[in-house]
Amino acid sequence: MSTATGAGASPPTFYTVPEAAQILRVDAATIYRAIRENSFPAIRLRTRYVVPARAVEELAKQASDTGGVVDVAKWAAEQREFREYQQRIGGVW
Repeated sequence: MSTATGAGASPPTFYTVPEAAQILRVDAATIYRAIRENSFPAIRLRTRYVVPARAVEELAKQASDTGGVVDVAKWAAEQREFREYQQRIGGVW
């Protein structure tokens, strides 16, 4: 999937781990490690991981809105808890 967002192109839904790492200006190994520790959002497709573009955008938005540091592990845990709560009450798949 291309990350080009030229005229008429829609933004990507997912980033590869190297693409997400480049956007966040970290090494891809840092993201892989966080994914394996279940502290960074990702989807595993067989042996590959993809990162939801929305998650990267939300992290950036939170950092700019608060003007502070976003703890990705804490953010991921809060997202998991919210999804689990929604599943328990039958609100989301």
